[in-house]
Amino acid sequence: MSLNTISAPLFPLGQVVMTQGINSKLDASNHGVFSTLLILHSRGDWGNVCDEDKAANDEAVNSGRRLMSAYMFDGIIIWIITEADRRVTTILLPSEY
Repeated sequence: MSLNTISAPLFPLGQVVMTQGINSKLDASNHGVFSTLLILHSRGDWGNVCDEDKAANDEAVNSGRRLMSAYMFDGIIIWIITEADRRVTTILLPSEY
């Protein structure tokens, strides 16, 4: 899915936070990638999750459950999780879950 496929986010991200682990893995010059990943996540491109998780996310957009995406960047798996209440979206490493 390209960034231009869907023009508006499907859900609010709330406050976006990053864990210490993800912050330590990527230097400041790479933090711009998070903007792109957040756009993909908010537009329903769930990245590298299984078909079952994609379907669950698609349903959760409307039912108000937690949303999770997984992306690979520079050899690092990055998870993005938006809580069910849509107040917080966290960027983290899988080991921090």
